[in-house]
Amino acid sequence: MITGVVTASCQAIIRLTVRGPEGQEQAIDAVIDTGFDGILTLPPSLIATLGLVWPRRGRALLADGSESLFDIYETIVIWDGEPRRIAVDEADIDPLVGISLLYGYELMV
Repeated sequence: MITGVVTASCQAIIRLTVRGPEGQEQAIDAVIDTGFDGILTLPPSLIATLGLVWPRRGRALLADGSESLFDIYETIVIWDGEPRRIAVDEADIDPLVGISLLYGYELMV
């Protein structure tokens, strides 16, 4: 089970650990975003700190109808106590957990 908190600004937050290719780890607080169908976003500064590997670019249609291009990296996240290799979208925002990472889990807020 993964537990989190709902903040005073009404954001559901969970704490995750992400791991870089050399084994370095960083604990992050990530907002659960049910409108994001991806896996996880991380800001460029954290991606650089962890030394994540860049394998490809992605494209997304945003809620306002505009299109966004972004870099996609690979990392390991500790998810429900187990290491899990995932794709991470680079976004200059606070980390977001998307529905693809929650798939197969029951979300209760």
